[in-house]
Amino acid sequence: MRVGLIGTGAISHKHAESYREIGFELVACSNRGKRKGEEFAEKYGCEFVRDSGDLCARDDVDYVDACTFPDSHVEICRAAASNGKHVLLQKPMALTLGECRTMIAECRDAGVKLGVVSQHRFDECCMFLKRAIDEGRLGHLLQVDGYVKWHRPQSYYEPPGKGTWAVEGGGALINQGIHTADVMQYLAGSVRRVYAHWQIAAVHEMESEDLVNAVLVYENGAGGVLQSATAVWPGYPERIEIHGSKGTAVITGDQLTAWDVDADPGDDAPLAAGVDSGAADPMAISIENLQRQFRDFGEAIAEDRQPLVDGDEGLAALRFVLSVYESARNGSPVDLL
Repeated sequence: MRVGLIGTGAISHKHAESYREIGFELVACSNRGKRKGEEFAEKYGCEFVRDSGDLCARDDVDYVDACTFPDSHVEICRAAASNGKHVLLQKPMALTLGECRTMIAECRDAGVKLGVVSQHRFDECCMFLKRAIDEGRLGHLLQVDGYVKWHRPQSYYEPPGKGTWAVEGGGALINQGIHTADVMQYLAGSVRRVYAHWQIAAVHEMESEDLVNAVLVYENGAGGVLQSATAVWPGYPERIEIHGSKGTAVITGDQLTAWDVDADPGDDAPLAAGVDSGAADPMAISIENLQRQFRDFGEAIAEDRQPLVDGDEGLAALRFVLSVYESARNGSPVDLL
């Protein structure tokens, strides 16, 4: 696969490293800042293209990887699809559900694949738990909780657009907690109702929330909570707890740290002690799951199938997040449509 990457911020380096490891060719990159873009291109051996539209039109690019703020995704997606390029978007997929639907429709009409980065679905523990839950090893689900109690310094929110509604769509939940929200729905099924409370700028000078709590009801009747913060010092690994009628599984960071299931030997459970987490450092994360997602996206293109995390899945994660925001803003429960 030949990749054109738009945006050369922090996460783009993880993408470039992943492409190098799996043998995808990073052909070109684009960035609004010329100096930063040229430095990135020199580091990873690709060509710098100042205009992202020109990158999308290149004949030597199979797909476009947008590592940019979500307010730019519709424009990038439209340029890529109109040039017959497949599109991979950094989370969140967009700022609104309408924008998600627009991109899904434009990619469908152009006959190109649309994917959204949600690499934690490709963690070994997540893949194991998806199979185990589908096989009924945990019984019927009773409670599925997610905790993202992270810390970010004030300097994290200093760059223009960070933590704003217009550029990023919010704060701790839409940027940090959305990965956990996506995995919770992937494993437990869709959330039906949320009731949330947030704290705007609890400890940071920022426009949006740095702490939010939500009580959840899933379509299957299970209950749950979701907590997401960048205000908790010093920051702790994210955690998902899954409680079923036959037992409990716990994910800490990107590892399965508990598998306590009645009458299940758990011989194949990938239990681990050490974890990778961006709890206090956004770059302190493994890229093995990114590599798996990029391979899946490349295979989806080659095999003409949908990637595991397509536009519809990206929309579902955003719907969950926006419903939490709506509930917190209005002070009342919200039913997801």
